[in-house]
Amino acid sequence: MPASNPETHPYDLPKLRVSFTPEDDTRFLSQEDNVPEYFAVQFCPYQPVDADPVFAAVSKKHVLLCRLTANDDTQPYTIIKVIRDDDADSRNYTCTWSQDKETGKPYLCLSGEDAKIKIYDVTEGTLVNDINDMVTSPINPLVIATASDDTTIRIWSLDPDHKDMPCRCILGGEGHQWSLLTLAFHDSGRYMLSAGHDQIVNLWTLPDLPTGTIQQPLEVHYPHFSTNEVHSGVVDCVAFFGDWILSRACHDDIIALWRIEGFSSKDPPPPPESAPTTINPEMLTRSAFTKDSPDQHASHSQYTRLLTFFTPGSGNMFFMRFKLHHMPGHHPVLAFCNANSKIFFWDLARITSYHDWTRGLMRANGDRALMPERPAWLTPIVHRARPEGKQKPELTVRERKAADAPPKGIELIPGMAELYSKETLQSWDGTAAGPSCRVDRRQGRWAPA
Repeated sequence: MPASNPETHPYDLPKLRVSFTPEDDTRFLSQEDNVPEYFAVQFCPYQPVDADPVFAAVSKKHVLLCRLTANDDTQPYTIIKVIRDDDADSRNYTCTWSQDKETGKPYLCLSGEDAKIKIYDVTEGTLVNDINDMVTSPINPLVIATASDDTTIRIWSLDPDHKDMPCRCILGGEGHQWSLLTLAFHDSGRYMLSAGHDQIVNLWTLPDLPTGTIQQPLEVHYPHFSTNEVHSGVVDCVAFFGDWILSRACHDDIIALWRIEGFSSKDPPPPPESAPTTINPEMLTRSAFTKDSPDQHASHSQYTRLLTFFTPGSGNMFFMRFKLHHMPGHHPVLAFCNANSKIFFWDLARITSYHDWTRGLMRANGDRALMPERPAWLTPIVHRARPEGKQKPELTVRERKAADAPPKGIELIPGMAELYSKETLQSWDGTAAGPSCRVDRRQGRWAPA
């Protein structure tokens, strides 16, 4: 989608082009598993800007590699390759893209229930090398991070020089108490978010990773920020929006936008010894970015909740992911798919623009000379005018009597009730949520501009 000027040409929200259902792969699993599901989709970030975007869709046993086209509306996609995982114990849940250090070939890293990381050369469709979430460092495509059921985050190097000890760092210790589900790198590559089944959201400061030979990975025992107060359910998706944080949890039916007080990526990274420990288990929020307080109820000053985005229809399902589109020249747009085949979009620039405009109206206090210009995307509601013509004639005596008579329900007229359906319009509301398919949507991703 072409870049737009946020001031004059607001970002056009996406429209559905096509829906397609890939092959049902449950026959390769046990007889008890009869639900075909795709858990992750990721666009390849290592393509030329003008190239047709390529994405990978991950199911339990297959990876679909597809290319989108901009011209052919009847068939706007092409399935390039289907990679099947022949490992009998594999159930794939997540993927991330990387690159070959020497050739620049795109690699797809795949993982899931068997806790193995499998790296595929997508050009050849072959396995290069043999987990709940994986992300790639924004500053080094050879560095990936994994989150797993053992409550640790592991930082891996795909550099061939590190093949003897690819795990370079472990974030664990007292950070989490239960299985992890989601990770996110900060754009600086220095900080990382983690969350999972224990409802805790942690912010970790990553050390400088060793570049030479090591005997064992570095270990980080405590995050510099930790809280379980933002959400009341399993936290299955987190992301950075600048230095602010987006997160969601099942049962909450919302995505929260919040900030850690005192945290700025422009400041020098805090030293490891400043990370708060768990010596006081009654503290629900611990932060190295604000002064400690003996009051266990003072956690409201350690983070601030800024906005909530309502996501109805998610219910008790977890492992559902949102994605933020945030690129130069575009409005930042948040996307989320719920369990009722509905996709939500929030243009964050419009939210702040509308706030500034309404504040300007308040300051103008009715003075037209001081009133700010209405945003171009905020189209006023134009009420439809009544068509001109002859006025409606007066009712006859018979018509007035009929209008004044009390209504007769169909139950008062014998034999009429069987002739008509008693279904109401309300009972049909929402039965056609999706335009062409009815699925439980778990994840949405943005194609590179």
